[in-house]
Amino acid sequence: MTLDADHKRLREEATLLAGAPGDLVQRASVYLNLYHHSAGNHVFPLIAAHGALWGAGHFRRGARIGRVLAMGLSGAERARRMAQVDAFATAFKDINRRVCIETCVAYHLTRAHGDDPALRELIAPEPVDALNACHAAVRAGRKMSSGEKHALFTAFFQWEQDTIVSPAVERAVADFDWPVMRALVLRPPIGFRYFRPGEWLWFRKFDEKSERIARGQQAFVIADIQGWAHVEATLDSYGVMPWASLAASETAFSRLMARFDVSGIWERAAI
Repeated sequence: MTLDADHKRLREEATLLAGAPGDLVQRASVYLNLYHHSAGNHVFPLIAAHGALWGAGHFRRGARIGRVLAMGLSGAERARRMAQVDAFATAFKDINRRVCIETCVAYHLTRAHGDDPALRELIAPEPVDALNACHAAVRAGRKMSSGEKHALFTAFFQWEQDTIVSPAVERAVADFDWPVMRALVLRPPIGFRYFRPGEWLWFRKFDEKSERIARGQQAFVIADIQGWAHVEATLDSYGVMPWASLAASETAFSRLMARFDVSGIWERAAI
């Protein structure tokens, strides 16, 4: 099929698989499939799966904190503040949804049309070139080196921050006018389950792109040190992802595709 036709179909199917903003666990399964499909070479989706599962608990904690802070307010004002907290959380969940969609589209579109010059304009040269290197390694049955994985992670992470995350974060923060709660949510201590004891990603201002990129690079370094098998195994420790999605992740993803009648360009995972 043509690039345009595959792009349209992939976006439609990826949107179904990514689910609604609150379907964080479902997206973790999609991310895990992409990681497997790349034979473990494209590690951004694996780290993003941790982000989705961590976020499922983080947003619940944020709602509890909001309710405590709103206790002294009048009924109408309390309801208004909590509606803001809910809208802010939904905005961030939707960012996760959009990143999942674009991660799927970019990966599978480059796999099918990586040599089409138009693809570099449709996405961007850096992630396209990095993903093409990943696909070449998969076709050759080769595991990418740590440096190659890092180059791919960096190219893709920078691109999704520039094109998807940063504009959406800025809008969400601008719409959130509860200063005390906003100050708290912009300083989240993030502790993915593959981290070593006492290890956190500390933020001073989450809406600063440069800080998010620095912390994302830190998450990669920790994962590379811990080992990617450990990073995958610890997805289960959040206690929210069904074991079947890990022990039989390919079967779980196939069921997800069947649920939405998705077929198209998706294929059997490489590992």
